[in-house]
Amino acid sequence: MSELLRLATAGSVDDGKSTLVGRLLYDTKSVLADQLDAVERASIDNGMSTPDLSLLVDGLRSEREQGITIDVAYRYFATPQRSFVLADTPGHVQYTRNTVTGASTSRLAILLVDARNGVVEQTRRHAAVLALLGVPRLVLAVNKIDLIDFDQTTFELISKEFTTHATALGYSVDSVLTVPVSALHGDNVAEPSNRMPWYSGPTLLQHLENVPVAAELHEAPLRFPVQHVIRPRTAEHPDYRGYAGQLAAGTVTAGDEIVVLPQGTRTTVTRVDTPDGAVTTAEPGSSVTLLLADDLDVARGEMIAATTQEPTTSDELSTVLCWLSATPARVGARVLVKHGTRTVQGIVEELTARLDEQTLETIETPEQLELNQIGTARLRVSEALPTDDYGTSPRTGSFIVNEPDSGDTLAAGLIGDRLGVLAGTKESA
Repeated sequence: MSELLRLATAGSVDDGKSTLVGRLLYDTKSVLADQLDAVERASIDNGMSTPDLSLLVDGLRSEREQGITIDVAYRYFATPQRSFVLADTPGHVQYTRNTVTGASTSRLAILLVDARNGVVEQTRRHAAVLALLGVPRLVLAVNKIDLIDFDQTTFELISKEFTTHATALGYSVDSVLTVPVSALHGDNVAEPSNRMPWYSGPTLLQHLENVPVAAELHEAPLRFPVQHVIRPRTAEHPDYRGYAGQLAAGTVTAGDEIVVLPQGTRTTVTRVDTPDGAVTTAEPGSSVTLLLADDLDVARGEMIAATTQEPTTSDELSTVLCWLSATPARVGARVLVKHGTRTVQGIVEELTARLDEQTLETIETPEQLELNQIGTARLRVSEALPTDDYGTSPRTGSFIVNEPDSGDTLAAGLIGDRLGVLAGTKESA
């Protein structure tokens, strides 16, 4: 099986992101013949002489009519070197929430800018969100390079500005690549361009094929949110009691000592079941059922964890919030906090800081957090939750904030002071 890279795209409206993704699919031969035929017909109907590759990815009618990407769409393609899962996220500022969703599991992100405009406000906002989410590698694709006559000086100025901003966010120079591309014509996307002899770096696809893929959370301590309690009570399985869910981090092996949180009871895993039968060890992301040595009262929403490195269990959470609602966050607001498989009531006790994602300065004790703003907050919840710092375990260090009455999503949350990390890197840059 070839190595897998999960990546995301982001960029401002009209920077050509959909065309770039369509070009990647087209050049890797990941498009079915009937799809391509439909795109060619639609392109002719729109008066175009060449296929509009953006139509390969702008699937919603509203997207095609407006010419922008609205929803997150996952694209799958492969080369002989590697397989890819690409989260194609929208560029418009009002859909920043979708960028958070798409980038949350990515190991690399491609940010697009229009060569005529360079780095803009939304570019800096997306870069800050990606840094907060811990996406380890960035690629800046300077698109529409043909519209500035493949000018080397302009490209180098854009590259320098973005690299400076990225390093201020904590990225190393080695983890950031800038590539001049023309998604419309294919320059430096999959094949090198002979129209830019001054560029000696890899094409976008070459970089994606060869960039190191960070190891998954095999080395992290065991984290297993219980999703369902299985008790068939049949003649064949009269005493069967298993706890089903998906392994969020670490591995689990029959014989491991574990602790059930928040109750704090300790016992041993006796068996690890899967739909295909029992296994000795389960890896992160596996859906399994754990059988325990003792008959414990374990319910949905509780967490099975390693005894050596337990998560912090508390009813007070120090968090970073990416606010995703038009209704601002204010002190005293009542919310629902969804962490793993558990949802509890909560209250915003304090707004401690807000990030200016353009300057990377922090504004202390803001009165509120508005749509698309990022800040730190202290939440109190009705029941203690076992959590990890997001930098240690993203799955158990993240949560969703919902509105209690409607259930609408208000924010994406991270445990720990990720804002402090950004401020620290800025000061040392």
